[in-house]
Amino acid sequence: MFQYEFITNAFIAAGIVAVVSGVTGYFLVMRGQTFAGHALSHIGFAGATGAGLIGLSPLWGLVGFTVIAGIAMGAMSERISNRDVAIGVVLALALGFGLLFLHYYTSFATQATALLFGNVLAVDRAMIGALALLGGLTIVGLGAIMRPLIFATLQPELAEAKGVPMRFISTAFLAIVALAVAACAQIVGVLMVFTLMVGPAAAAQRITGGLWSGLVTAALLALAEAWLGIAIAFETDWPVSFCIAVLSAIVYFAATLWPAAARHTH
Repeated sequence: MFQYEFITNAFIAAGIVAVVSGVTGYFLVMRGQTFAGHALSHIGFAGATGAGLIGLSPLWGLVGFTVIAGIAMGAMSERISNRDVAIGVVLALALGFGLLFLHYYTSFATQATALLFGNVLAVDRAMIGALALLGGLTIVGLGAIMRPLIFATLQPELAEAKGVPMRFISTAFLAIVALAVAACAQIVGVLMVFTLMVGPAAAAQRITGGLWSGLVTAALLALAEAWLGIAIAFETDWPVSFCIAVLSAIVYFAATLWPAAARHTH
């Protein structure tokens, strides 16, 4: 299948996104903010459709909206106790705007379908470059805040007492998640971001409790699911996102049966 350039491009793009999604998703699951990650992807849909309406690249509209929303969520998370409700309302509002933008720009409908469900087989070299940039920024950003992020996640009261800037860490982290979500949406679509961002990370945390081993496991699981999903789709003509989603679910449910004795502790 590698005689086709679009397959090679798909494997490269999916590889970049899978590793970034696995690593970022690990912290997202550890912090219990998976719903925020899901909401960011839906909010990004409004940004992508809005950008298409005014003639800009949907990718950068997606990036812009998700980053702004991530910063806003991070800034309000320390103040709003029922923030999941607020996030849910914002999510619904963003989808409503996305629908409105599509209503006025019907020629964008085909691209909108790709945004919702992904179309990794249409990735070109320019998109690979953009994904590499987003991935690089995400990994560098995570590396910069990793130590205080882990401290704030595992022992929030002690971290706050020690002077860790909790709101800044929360805001920076969700801005980084927004970049990962924007990249992930190019592969599996905004409706199925959980497939690569949450599934492999959640499975990794059931398999091993060690931080570094968990990060590596999450990245490898996401990579395997993405690449195997593309291969299965090539052989069966099924949608790539469907194949990746099924693999992610199988791996996660298999991980729930992983013997507890086999897991390490922090």
